[in-house]
Amino acid sequence: MPSKKIKTPLEPGKVYHIYNRGNNHQKVFFKGSDFSLFLENLSKYLTDYCSIYAYVLIPNHYHLVLRVNDDLEVNELSNRFLKFSLSYTNKINFEESRNGSLFLSHFRRIHVDTEDYLRRLIFYLHHNPTKHEMIKDFKNYPHSSYKSLISDKPTRLARKNVLELFGTKEEFINYHQVLHNEAIIKKYLFDEGE
Repeated sequence: MPSKKIKTPLEPGKVYHIYNRGNNHQKVFFKGSDFSLFLENLSKYLTDYCSIYAYVLIPNHYHLVLRVNDDLEVNELSNRFLKFSLSYTNKINFEESRNGSLFLSHFRRIHVDTEDYLRRLIFYLHHNPTKHEMIKDFKNYPHSSYKSLISDKPTRLARKNVLELFGTKEEFINYHQVLHNEAIIKKYLFDEGE
């Protein structure tokens, strides 16, 4: 039976945790330029349909936090995700001389229904590279939204919305100084066996 995390519709005006991983836990990012390609495609296919709050790209999976635009039709964003995923997969398959699916067939999506959950989730995404022991200090990981959110440089992220959620940029940074209890949101994160 398909998981609720596959079947949940992406509804206008709501915030979601979107994630997917490589088939059989295999890599989806093979070289440094793949991370940039993924973000370029994300911008190309999705930023007109949703506000991207946060992301992290790990070699074998990704996490996104986004808010669906208010005026979007229910299935429109899912269709855009399909185009986004296929475009990225086709380019990687060509460059890596591979074929077939790169990601699991359906991306997972979880409705984020409280501000506390949203703050904890954004921290969870940013902390993910340290959790997976890829880097000691997640603030130095180059493939997450953390640095863009604290920067003053132009970004396609919904920086203002994210920083307001925490209060100020300083409060956002302070929130990220403390290791937050993942158990509080763990029940939302993964299906059994993932």
